[in-house]
Amino acid sequence: MNYNLEKNNKVYLFGEIISNAEFSHEVFGEGFYEFYVKVMRLSGQADILPVTVSERIMSENLKMGEYICALGQFRSYNKIENGKSRLMLTVFIRELLEVQPCKNPNSIVLSGYICKPPVYRTTPFNREIADLLIAVNRSYNKSDYIPAIAWGRNARFVKNLSVGDKVALSGRIQSREYQKKQEDESFITMTAYEVSVSKLAAFDEDNDFDIDEEFDLYSTPRAYEVNE
Repeated sequence: MNYNLEKNNKVYLFGEIISNAEFSHEVFGEGFYEFYVKVMRLSGQADILPVTVSERIMSENLKMGEYICALGQFRSYNKIENGKSRLMLTVFIRELLEVQPCKNPNSIVLSGYICKPPVYRTTPFNREIADLLIAVNRSYNKSDYIPAIAWGRNARFVKNLSVGDKVALSGRIQSREYQKKQEDESFITMTAYEVSVSKLAAFDEDNDFDIDEEFDLYSTPRAYEVNE
């Protein structure tokens, strides 16, 4: 398998295409298309994820109702809506696969830097949760800003991290709907995308850290790591 992706941002995805591909944008004469993919969880629920594909690897098979098996990266970009900048996230496909290489249809490994103070909280059922935002370096001096959510002992670990700390993590990309209040007091349904963390570690810049060795992209998730 040819997997020449940047080591600090790797995604494996297998799921059903549930929307038609629409033209998104063009960079240096190369067109890019967007569509949505439904990826099943172990629980039987599904994550609906945005996907971006270059015209260079688009094919007739990438249409609604078909399945996509691919490798890529989780990327972010800013979009202006109603005069405000909004962080958008997408799975950027780098390589299409003909064969599903593992049982886990939704895997991600990232390494980057904490760029906002982590937010630790507990639910009414005393479940521990921590939100973090990770800056992941990309080629050409770009960075992706990836939100993530940790649970249990990972949440307790995250709450002690500081801005600038370097971390590596693995998990899955999840979609989550929420209600956003409008100026007229009405509510609209929005969708957030984030990494649900199953494994996390912090390390110093000087450490010889091999993310491929620590976090196996193709591992099968353990049954008790169902963070719904």
